[in-house]
Amino acid sequence: MTFRLLTCFSLLAAALPGAAVQGKVELTDAKKKGSAEGVVIWLVPAGAPRPPAPGKFTLDQRNKRFIPHILTIPVGSQVDFPNNDPIFHNAFSNFAGQPFDTGLYAPGTSQKIIFRREGVVRVFCNIHAHMSAVIVVVPSPFYATSKANGTFRLENVPDGEYTMRIFHERATESTLAALDRKITVSGDADLGAIRISETGYLELGHKNKHGKDYPAVPAESGPYPGKK
Repeated sequence: MTFRLLTCFSLLAAALPGAAVQGKVELTDAKKKGSAEGVVIWLVPAGAPRPPAPGKFTLDQRNKRFIPHILTIPVGSQVDFPNNDPIFHNAFSNFAGQPFDTGLYAPGTSQKIIFRREGVVRVFCNIHAHMSAVIVVVPSPFYATSKANGTFRLENVPDGEYTMRIFHERATESTLAALDRKITVSGDADLGAIRISETGYLELGHKNKHGKDYPAVPAESGPYPGKK
């Protein structure tokens, strides 16, 4: 009987939701005024944590934009790249993270990529130089992206020891590394203000997937189905 009671208690405890961890991002020396949206915060459990469960996510292509601009996913997840524009697109990345190339594909179709290792994947379109996005692949199920006012909230975080890590598109690697910190979760927690400096950040241009400059006028017409 005691064994059964202990087993039931353990199962009940495992089913209970964890803590809510929240805070607020404040950008200093900001390049863009008025918004602290798109900063990614995640918690990596101490020890040898189990890998997070992968999922399916979408990085839309619409109005010649990637939506959302910042996408956070657990390691092993699939990202669909639907083309919802009336023109061709070609999503690719040749930066650190996970290089990939969807190839050129038509309106109304989609491609998919599975991201098998953690890292920051900077995504571009081989047709449109102004299109960009960032996929942040994290080794944890505990992550959040800040809202325009800088607030963020991670739900169902079990009590324990964690390393907090941060990604901000307009901060240098050294700035972000200095923000890593150990935290202990024991019930709901407010991390307060997290200040991120944009000092030293330089917005550099990029080449197409062949390492060449983009043409002045993009070739958008492509071989549409049924069109010669």
